[in-house]
Amino acid sequence: IWFGGIGTYVKASTQANSAVGDPANDALRVDARDLRAKVIGEGANLAITQAARIEFSTHGGRCNTDFIDNSAGVDCSDNEVNIKIPLNREMREGRLELEARNALLARMTDEVSELVLEDNRLQTLALSIAEHGGAGAVPSQVRTLELLEASGRLDRRVEGLETSDVLLRRVSDNRGLTRPELAVLVSLSKLSLQDAAEQLKLADEPLLHEQLLAAFPKPMQEAQSDAILAHRLRHEILATKVANRIVNRLGPSVALDLTEEEGASLGQVVIAFLVAERLLQLDKLWERIEAAEVSEQVRLELFALAGQSARSHLGDILRAGGGETSVSKLVALFEPGLAKVNAAARGLIRDEVRAEATSRRERLEALGASAEITGGLVKLYELDGVFGVAGLAARKELDELAVTRAYIRLGEALGLDWAQGQIARFRPADAWERLLVAGLARDMEQLRLDWLSRSRGEDVEAAVERWAERHAERIKQFRQLVARARLTGSPTVPMLAQVANQARILLSR
Repeated sequence: IWFGGIGTYVKASTQANSAVGDPANDALRVDARDLRAKVIGEGANLAITQAARIEFSTHGGRCNTDFIDNSAGVDCSDNEVNIKIPLNREMREGRLELEARNALLARMTDEVSELVLEDNRLQTLALSIAEHGGAGAVPSQVRTLELLEASGRLDRRVEGLETSDVLLRRVSDNRGLTRPELAVLVSLSKLSLQDAAEQLKLADEPLLHEQLLAAFPKPMQEAQSDAILAHRLRHEILATKVANRIVNRLGPSVALDLTEEEGASLGQVVIAFLVAERLLQLDKLWERIEAAEVSEQVRLELFALAGQSARSHLGDILRAGGGETSVSKLVALFEPGLAKVNAAARGLIRDEVRAEATSRRERLEALGASAEITGGLVKLYELDGVFGVAGLAARKELDELAVTRAYIRLGEALGLDWAQGQIARFRPADAWERLLVAGLARDMEQLRLDWLSRSRGEDVEAAVERWAERHAERIKQFRQLVARARLTGSPTVPMLAQVANQARILLSR
């Protein structure tokens, strides 16, 4: 392990890259290709050029960037300012004496250190989760870089990043982005989400007050709760925390991916995340994965699986939410139906979904996941589509279980569950294929919801059966199309696009 600090300067070996600034006369100059260390930790800013970090990583070295390794200092300063603002207010209004305030600050020192170090740990974990995606994640990550560049946040020359074409060539070489490159992606993704979250004035949401209080040391959470809730930076503090969680837990590309796939704003993605996190208790699942006694590679795989399922639910919330940007209203809309469907889920799912759930359970057990983690991840899969069903039932004032059974019956009659499962397995080769695959997945769900929304009367289950009887011959013909696709063994995107198109035509009758 080599720690680069003051007096050291590591440059890339190429002549073009080594022209990035001149080190001080007394600095130690080292080419990245000549380092024998396996890990570099930067003990000072600008000890290493970005080109050198990337070259070092490309040759098997492990390093982040200076702004990742040294972020604790900035984080500590942020915590200090955020803490002193409400305490100074308490002093001005006569509720806190100077001596008591100073004693409180001293008493909270260790807890502030823990908060800062936890932020650092999670940020580094976010890099590992992003890196775990490997070559398969490159198309989505490159598209995120393009969107950040288009918004004016990213200057590739300044950040030492290659053009999209060059980065995409790594897919054929089975190479992903390096940690230094991912560090830029993670940080800029967080900043874009933070800006969007600040516009939402999240601290005005009563359901989020607990999260705001949790950003402060425990001694303040009760004694100075009113001052914290009235904090002049309360919206910015919450926005920072939420942006961090989205990127740390789901990766740097999910939010911007969803803006393209669902035609949503970043602010709407933030709201969808907060709703999913609360209603699906994602925080508890993440905590269990954190504490699991498994290898780090398995832990990263568990985080990846959780992220994939959470992403699917975010898309459902964006579609079913109708553009609503109030966490409280969306929770009120979805929570009753989710609770009912969740309680009855095992008795509702059909053969195709049950077989996939069993397969996932066996895979998780083979990885060494605990029963709680396995159950949580399988439940996320079994509840796929629940927000669309819950939202439809609430708006039409129908029984949620009846709507769920009707939704499942339509899928069973047409064989759509199999098609949805195949779509979920695709790994798009570029941004356009990702949008196509996302659109197909959306269609497979939305086709059923749209049909149910058009049904008349309260007995939606009976309506499905009447429709199935009336179109029995056409359904038989459609199922033959699905059977042909299944026989291929490895259905393609065009095959599944045709299945979705024919299902749309059939369900429009």
